[in-house]
Amino acid sequence: MDVFVCAGCGAELTAPVSRAALPVHTYCGAWEELHPPLMDSATYAVDPRPTGTPWRRWEEVGEEEAARQGVYAPVCSLSFGARNRVVIAPGDSRGMRLIPEKCDGYCRGVDGRTGPNLACEGCGRAVATREDDCGMWQTVWLEPDAVVRRPAPGSPAVPPPGWDDLLHAEHRVPPVEPDGSWSRRWEAAVGVALAHLMAVTEARPVTLPAGPVADLLDHAVGQHLPAGPAPRSVGLAGPGTGMPQPRPDVLLVPRHPLTGEPWRAPGDEGPVVPLDSGVWAYLALPGETSPLPASGVLPPGVLRDDYPLPPLPRWPLRAHGGAFRDTLARLPAVRTPRLREYREALRHS
Repeated sequence: MDVFVCAGCGAELTAPVSRAALPVHTYCGAWEELHPPLMDSATYAVDPRPTGTPWRRWEEVGEEEAARQGVYAPVCSLSFGARNRVVIAPGDSRGMRLIPEKCDGYCRGVDGRTGPNLACEGCGRAVATREDDCGMWQTVWLEPDAVVRRPAPGSPAVPPPGWDDLLHAEHRVPPVEPDGSWSRRWEAAVGVALAHLMAVTEARPVTLPAGPVADLLDHAVGQHLPAGPAPRSVGLAGPGTGMPQPRPDVLLVPRHPLTGEPWRAPGDEGPVVPLDSGVWAYLALPGETSPLPASGVLPPGVLRDDYPLPPLPRWPLRAHGGAFRDTLARLPAVRTPRLREYREALRHS
């Protein structure tokens, strides 16, 4: 495990934390809603892309400079902030205080619009940005040039997360929240995956595998990909499931819980679409569906049928629009003729 300390005075700024993949829903919240922390306790992630202030409008940047920032299609504005900012849960921050004049926000919290708003208590250096306004996941972003990562003294060795973690029941993320609404994490994950699916198929028709994938994703896919002849087949693959035979044209595979890289079967080089690992685990590794265990005289494997059905949303699962558009804009394939045509149609719809 690691701790992050102030680059100026060496004061500890975090509890011991272990690295994890940057969540796909990091920048995709629901407007006018308060969200929980983005990161699990005792974890951190690093965003290699430029994030935060300053921002520049697309018109003054141009295609070539935008591509150097990792954006390949017109967007409202681009970040020219620091790369490799570190995000932690607010509860894992230590030894920092708010900078009052930097605490602007929209309505319910702070959004970091004026830059770092947390200072080291030891030396007063601006070291991080707290974000918790409506529509934002609660985070503390450590500025890469203001902190130093060091091994946590006396902390037990914790094995890094790996593919085997996806097989644990607790890794699965249900698509429906306890209040009966669709999971915000699912909506963002579907938006990101849909952008990748559009890129690898060049906006051509697809067929989804029967079962949970079709049941949950068919509506979202149908909103963006056309129906028509000669559709590309889509299947699920990953640790614990192996490779379907024959291989579908496109595979939905999980992201690694540490690196964020998509799963690959040995020797396979076909098109894949990476999916949030918790969402993938729910689709590919269905677990117990009953909240009450079968017991008594019921035979093994039989589930009770006298429990109340879980709440379900009254509308189909949709892709998060921001996640879809932002991800598509960051894929070089978005500049192909078919996807340029699709973007123009989308812009005028």
